[in-house]
Amino acid sequence: MFVDFAEIMVRSGNGGDGAVSFHREKYVAAGGPDGGDGGKGGDIIFQVSQHLNTLVDFRYKTHYVAHNGANGGRNNCSGKSATNTIINLPQGTLVRDKTSGAIIADLSSNESFVVAKGGRGGRGNQHFAKPNRQAPRFAIPGESGVAKDLILELKLLADVGLIGFPNVGKSSLISVISNARPKIANYHFTTLQPCLGVVRIAEGASFVVADIPGLIEGASVGCGLGHNFLRHIERCRMLWHVLDVAALEGRDPATDFNKINNEMEHFSKALLKKPQIIVANKIDAATEEQVEKLKNYAAKSGKDLFCVSALRQEGLEKLTRESYNILKQLPPIKTFEPTFNEDYRIGDTEPDSVEEQDGIFVVKSQLLARALKSADLSDYENLLYFQKMLVKSGIEAKLKKLGIKEKDTVIIDGIGVEFEYQE
Repeated sequence: MFVDFAEIMVRSGNGGDGAVSFHREKYVAAGGPDGGDGGKGGDIIFQVSQHLNTLVDFRYKTHYVAHNGANGGRNNCSGKSATNTIINLPQGTLVRDKTSGAIIADLSSNESFVVAKGGRGGRGNQHFAKPNRQAPRFAIPGESGVAKDLILELKLLADVGLIGFPNVGKSSLISVISNARPKIANYHFTTLQPCLGVVRIAEGASFVVADIPGLIEGASVGCGLGHNFLRHIERCRMLWHVLDVAALEGRDPATDFNKINNEMEHFSKALLKKPQIIVANKIDAATEEQVEKLKNYAAKSGKDLFCVSALRQEGLEKLTRESYNILKQLPPIKTFEPTFNEDYRIGDTEPDSVEEQDGIFVVKSQLLARALKSADLSDYENLLYFQKMLVKSGIEAKLKKLGIKEKDTVIIDGIGVEFEYQE
């Protein structure tokens, strides 16, 4: 089963929390802080696999969650970092953000890609000991992971794309010039999925051909199978437009040529800019008048024309060699540049904000919420640390801008922390 589109959700692991601990040992009256750091949360990593050519697995499993890092322990013991979650994808998969549609990654090479980074582990209280703060009773919790809703879109990597109406001989052509073995029969939509084949010209000289199925009039708006497979043409460096020069089904090949090009233009105008040659197939069943008429049309259209017979294997060597020479002059297979540059932590979808509601100042800040997760504001040292966080984060400046006064009430939204403001 060929599937070239899927929607999934990924979530990287949370970092482990830093520990609050003090050294306890016989004959040691006041051991110092020894809380260990939390471990890093697991990443979600996309890895290209040469053994995959479909996204069918993602129809059955759509949620991927990495493990969380372990919490820190006493005696300066750091928590264990979580293992990464590796997801194999076929080469040529385009990864998009579901909400914005922006491109996150183009998996055209064999390099792996970290699509969601695990949260960093929190720091234990051992890091906060100072001459004037020898017993810190607070630690930093682990950073949250990243959650993303993604769209996976497979765009095949091929040098040459075969386009044309059903039953014009595309499958027969690719079967005799390459190692591909598609299903061949004398009825429409025999080919239900793109088929790749390698055409070997000589030792060390070859190119990849893709048979793109299902293109008919109306394909760009969903008729036939073309709406599903037009995306695979986008990466092709050049196109072979296969026509039935013998008009065995009663259609005019020149009209077919115009109809298919109109569908490509409606789907993406960039497709018409690709080098395109006309492959006049079935010359063994055509009259001289039919062949001459198509040659004249190709000349007027400014397209190169190659007359072939896939059945009798005539004209194929010239077609493949000339195409190889053209490909040597063309740019490499198209890749898509990432356009997505936002990487929110879970819950961090809003910037810090301060609002006054009936004389009470409400602060929304994920940074402060994480910092206060394990802090005890009744402890003087914890309170001093928290006040530094207010200044460092810019929250205090926003409070002053709203006219906060001594002993006004401040609430940290989301975690229920409430205190009186002091200069």
